[in-house]
Amino acid sequence: MKLNYSFFLCVILCIKCTPKVDEISLRTKQNINDNWSYLEYSTEEIDIANAQLDWEPTDLPHTWNSADVLDSEPGYRRAISWYKKDIVLDDIVKNDTYLLYFEGSNISTTVYVNGEEAGAHIGGYLGFEIDITPYIQLGKNELMVKVDNGYEPDIIPSQKSDFFIYGGITRDVWLITRPEQSIGKIKLTTPRVSKESATLVVDVPLIVNEDLSDLMLHVFLRNPEGKIISSELEKVTENSMTVSFNAIQKPKLWDIDSPYLYTVDVHLKSGDEELDKVSERVGFRWFEFKENGPFYLNGKRVLLRGTHRHEEHAGVGAAMSNELHRKDMELIKEMGANFVRLAHYPQDPEIYKACDELGLLVWDELPWCRGGLGGEVWQKNTKNMLQEMIDQNYNHPSIIIWSLGNEMYWLPDFEKGDNTKNMNKFLTELNTIAHNMDLTRKTAIRKYYEGANIVDVFSPSIWSGWYSGSYKSYQKAIDTYKPQYKSFLHAEYGGSSHIGRHTENPITGEGVINSDGWEEAIVQTKAANIAQIGDWSENYIVDLFDWHLRISETDSTFVGNAQWAFKDFGTPLRPENDIPYMNQKGLVDRSGNPKDAFYVFKSYWAKKPFAYIESHSWTDRQGPKGKSREISVFSNCKEVTLFHNSKSLGTRVKDINKFPASGLTWNVEFLEGDNKLMVVAKHENGTVVEDAVEVNYRYIKNNVAVGLNLTAEKLDDGNYMVTAIAVDENGLRCLDYEEKVYFQTLEGGCSIKNQGTPTGSEIIGMANGKASLEIKPDETKTTLKVMVMNQNFKGTYLSIVK
Repeated sequence: MKLNYSFFLCVILCIKCTPKVDEISLRTKQNINDNWSYLEYSTEEIDIANAQLDWEPTDLPHTWNSADVLDSEPGYRRAISWYKKDIVLDDIVKNDTYLLYFEGSNISTTVYVNGEEAGAHIGGYLGFEIDITPYIQLGKNELMVKVDNGYEPDIIPSQKSDFFIYGGITRDVWLITRPEQSIGKIKLTTPRVSKESATLVVDVPLIVNEDLSDLMLHVFLRNPEGKIISSELEKVTENSMTVSFNAIQKPKLWDIDSPYLYTVDVHLKSGDEELDKVSERVGFRWFEFKENGPFYLNGKRVLLRGTHRHEEHAGVGAAMSNELHRKDMELIKEMGANFVRLAHYPQDPEIYKACDELGLLVWDELPWCRGGLGGEVWQKNTKNMLQEMIDQNYNHPSIIIWSLGNEMYWLPDFEKGDNTKNMNKFLTELNTIAHNMDLTRKTAIRKYYEGANIVDVFSPSIWSGWYSGSYKSYQKAIDTYKPQYKSFLHAEYGGSSHIGRHTENPITGEGVINSDGWEEAIVQTKAANIAQIGDWSENYIVDLFDWHLRISETDSTFVGNAQWAFKDFGTPLRPENDIPYMNQKGLVDRSGNPKDAFYVFKSYWAKKPFAYIESHSWTDRQGPKGKSREISVFSNCKEVTLFHNSKSLGTRVKDINKFPASGLTWNVEFLEGDNKLMVVAKHENGTVVEDAVEVNYRYIKNNVAVGLNLTAEKLDDGNYMVTAIAVDENGLRCLDYEEKVYFQTLEGGCSIKNQGTPTGSEIIGMANGKASLEIKPDETKTTLKVMVMNQNFKGTYLSIVK
């Protein structure tokens, strides 16, 4: 979490910015996220914007698309908006530099100070600084920021990408003061690292006067415990200095299990006077992609166990707090992942910080996603973004790959934009830039086969069991690609799942449904493309991931893979989905709540002992009397025992060579009515963990749905959870009903809507005949009225007397 050094006046929109001087530095850094004004008015002219009366108070980070990307109206706002804020400077230090630093503002930004344009930036996913020194004055200073996320083909990513391009100041903003003679952004390189010793090179750009005669650099290296282990004192002879530590003995290595971080302190002095100081962290590690073989970190083979991360969250879109950023990465680490692809753009600084600290290897990606190759302006912007990405994130030991793009040739925005010759020429230029800036890391692309041999690491497109074929073809696919590409890393696999949707007859790995007379009403056999069926049951996706992981975990020559994607995220390309405009391929929903598939990954990767019965969201089931059902338990424990209504069904020993669930399966003959399942699992370290779930089972199959019932439950926070159930003529819940329903709060409250979550969407596909919506009541009203409907059922109403 970043510290906030702001000192607020008791005046809205005004911050008192008195430089904070510590004992050793004149440099200051103050977070100015709070108390801005926001204007949703699309004008290029600052005077017209400033004259408007409907400015609204807001804090940063902020996006104007947090709700409208998921509302029921097609499209989302892509235009200009304005932000403004007054800062008060009680003192201006002569010759100091005053800067505004934006961690991210999407997608092009112009900054004004006291009515004058101070600077601009192109690109929405990278930080930038604006020198405001010439424009400030003692006392009050007005900042105005114009942000535009309108369609601009010369700025990547393409609008044809499968994610929203959120508009706004989506990350933190800082006011920085820098002394007249100061240190620039230092660059830390570890050209030689072994278990015995390491070399560290510190490149120090300086902003100094012509007279260098009395300037000195004092550089300290501190170990992870904070102790100084080495220091170097150098006389400043030019405005760019290099300081080397050549014999760091037995360094503590940065690793996925022990991510040790050292600290480099750089001091600029004139005699005994401290002029400036900066600090950066560094990790000592080395890695290697064996040609046509596995990946090695610090001389040890490491299977890359990965996922992907988009930058958004329910309720706030891309304008996430540092706490939310950190929570995402902690949950990914808890799952046991050691690798994350940041898709499809550089992300918030908090993400890289978290990956450094948690031990997550990173694929960092230039936002060249679809759209093909543009002209001169496009190419200049794209090269600038690559240089900014590498420059800003260079010092992070977690990063091992600079990705130059994803599906770049697809759906070109320009005439002949997919010309292979021109594409490869430009890709080669990008590759050269990346290697000239950084000799220590690899370059990569995904799904542009014609450029596979230009970069160091390549990922073809393999979606076994979803967009093509069956999941049981996965081994054949990776065996095909491994010899073709010297460093083959499989990015993106998986499929969509709708929380709470289950089936007694999931599609098999051969792409067929085994019929026993109780399958759902729509039967699809020999399905070549599972994605088109729209089944989206959690059962199927659990099996798909289970199969993929079993293959990857037992292949000794495989580099590894990355599941797509960790969390459900919004997309303009999928209005027809069960939660409209949501890509539901996540292991967790858009609020970070785990689906069943999350526990499949934990069973292979996590270290902390756990056990999970599939499934906690499958508590109402049906089937013929006397027919047993297979119950799977996902656990990282060696011995697991399942109990049905307190009776042991036997102990299983985990074996990842077995499918499904590594052999942790039991056949259970459910009784009609209530059934309690409990699992007791013993880990190799002696820890015993348990899990339990209750299942209501019936022997009567529901008929066709004839209506919807509505009920409400009051939650602890005072809100209501309103639930719609599809029922047949006998009042039985229709466990095979999957149609969309439409909620509406008519009176006495407001829906928690446009969240993209299972309980935060007014339009949603039913999961086994059930759908819910959370509603916040209006405390001034005595009655809450809610309606649910679809084309089949024209309206069911519920009145709640509060």
